[in-house]
Amino acid sequence: MKLPVIKHLLSFVEENDVDYLEETIETLESICEISSLKDEELDVIGELISNLYGAVEVQKTIAAGTPKKEALNNFMKRVLGAIDK
Repeated sequence: MKLPVIKHLLSFVEENDVDYLEETIETLESICEISSLKDEELDVIGELISNLYGAVEVQKTIAAGTPKKEALNNFMKRVLGAIDK
């Protein structure tokens, strides 16, 4: 996951709606079912999906009242903590 990408997606959500991200996730997940995709292509799509899910998760935290910066920091701590395990 890339924090700059998640921040950009959060800006997009602020201007539009989180539903756009959720629909994009569904679309990309559907594309992953194409049998002719190469591993490299699936890796790129997977990275995009991860960033989109991250932005949705952070947006939910912000909507619950957590300041944006704190929500981003907490999310990245959880991600890094999960990687370390």
